[in-house]
Amino acid sequence: MNESITLSRACEAVEIPSGIRHLLPMGTVVRISQSLGDSYTVVGAQGMFRIHGKDADALGFSINPGAFAAEQGRFSEDAVWGELRTIFDPEIPVNIADLGLIYSCAITPLDEFGNRIEIKMSLTAPGCGMADVLKADVERKLSRLPGVKEVHVEVVFDPPWEASRMSEAAKLQLGLDLDFSPNPPTLPILKPVKFKK
Repeated sequence: MNESITLSRACEAVEIPSGIRHLLPMGTVVRISQSLGDSYTVVGAQGMFRIHGKDADALGFSINPGAFAAEQGRFSEDAVWGELRTIFDPEIPVNIADLGLIYSCAITPLDEFGNRIEIKMSLTAPGCGMADVLKADVERKLSRLPGVKEVHVEVVFDPPWEASRMSEAAKLQLGLDLDFSPNPPTLPILKPVKFKK
């Protein structure tokens, strides 16, 4: 992943963490720092950007049309959570569900032909410019599930996100498998050792 890649064509990219959209010109040299879900986080002389998987060909990769088509099968809450686990924070290699960014997921049957999904989600930092990008990812991915008629996503900051919300797997993956309890164990105080001259 540390190889330099030259964009074979201009493509849209979202600057991280500001969320500002740019058009990276053909010939831009980047390195891929993360390739998870259906997006790529790239770093170049211009900064860090997120490139959507639909533009994978600009990076020299094949576009997987199945990744952007509606999923086949039956609607279920497991399918909703499965889609949420395909959306990754562009700076942290963990999906938004395991990061603990999904505060609630309410599914309401509208009629025999569809469901409404209401998501309350947060971000790891309130000032993150990627809020609209991640929110749009959630809306897009959940809307393509069979049996979904409406998706409403609200970004909230109460309560503030903290690392204790992460799944155990996410903590281990990030090397944060520490005790996040409010009263962490105290370490014994060591006495200084005197050395003889």
